[in-house]
Amino acid sequence: MERRTAIQWMLSVAATLALPDPRAADAAALSPPATGAGYGADPSMVRIYKPGDVWPLTFNARERRVAAALCDAIIPADELSPAASFVGVPEFLDEWVSAPYAAQQSDRRPLLEGLAWIDAEAKHRFQSEFAELDALRQAEICGDLARPDKARADLKSAASFFKRYRDLTLGAYYTTPEGMKAAGYVGNVPLVAFSGPPEEALRHVGLA
Repeated sequence: MERRTAIQWMLSVAATLALPDPRAADAAALSPPATGAGYGADPSMVRIYKPGDVWPLTFNARERRVAAALCDAIIPADELSPAASFVGVPEFLDEWVSAPYAAQQSDRRPLLEGLAWIDAEAKHRFQSEFAELDALRQAEICGDLARPDKARADLKSAASFFKRYRDLTLGAYYTTPEGMKAAGYVGNVPLVAFSGPPEEALRHVGLA
């Protein structure tokens, strides 16, 4: 199964949202319709596609910076695994919002406007781009958005964006080899022999 197909299965389509905060007012210019034609009816299943091979990508330099910084604020590097940007999650998100399909297009404007809002909020609070903030200040902004049900009224739309962005980031990260290793997933590994399900698994389903 292609990674892109796995992501499609893992993630539900989010409803389009608007960010009414005037700090995001210029974001409309960042979200024109996608222009790619898509894969067509029968993409090659043996070719390895890279972002930008099939349709034009969207992110400009500023959006790439804030997208990478926000991904790494959500999944930073630790002793077990690399940061989200290291395994190409921002590039995946750029491809995602650029894809000419209904599911991805429903995310396009909210994500682009959300990235603009995050950068504007960083400048409003700390007079600096989000990507230039230290981890504590980035965490302060993200913490205010982490629980849409607990967010202040003026941050509800931004919190909805953050939830969707976080879901996409996690879905992209944990379908990479590095992410699967960090999660302890051991599937898709060839075995010399298979002796059947372990007894613990059989007990769990009432078969042992």
